[in-house]
Amino acid sequence: MQTLAAIPSATPQPFATLFPTPTAFDLKGLFCEYQFCVGHPVDMSFFDVSAQNNAASPSTYSQGLIAAFNGNLFIQMIWQLAPGTADPQFMLDLILDDVDTRVGNLDVKLVRDMNVIYAPITSTATTVLPFGAAGAWICGERAFAWKVYSPQAENTQALFDQAIDRFICNR
Repeated sequence: MQTLAAIPSATPQPFATLFPTPTAFDLKGLFCEYQFCVGHPVDMSFFDVSAQNNAASPSTYSQGLIAAFNGNLFIQMIWQLAPGTADPQFMLDLILDDVDTRVGNLDVKLVRDMNVIYAPITSTATTVLPFGAAGAWICGERAFAWKVYSPQAENTQALFDQAIDRFICNR
């Protein structure tokens, strides 16, 4: 018995430390620059309109203009510093051009902690993309506005929802 008791026993193997499983962060259809991110259709990419114009400065944290387009959609987004502002209406007015007409009611809602407004529009900018929508919101010290031109009115709300659902900003 003493001999058997003196035989060393195997040390039990320690339990594996469980680490959190990394969640996949999908970058498809997400534009991240200028300390904010916004969703967009995966078959489109935003470019800095301000940087394309030789007379203008490229976009910055404090103000900018980006756009994305393909044969079926045109999306434009602008932002600027607006500390202390809670009402994004001025940005909606700013992004709408002379060729744009608001139709229907202005939809006002709180998305996460952002005041968001949305309105369907029609446009004479092009006969190919006569329908659209525009939205504006405040995030931190900046005000943002977004606009889309589309061949049909039915998809504009979903496009705006895609943009705002994935929107985050550096406050």
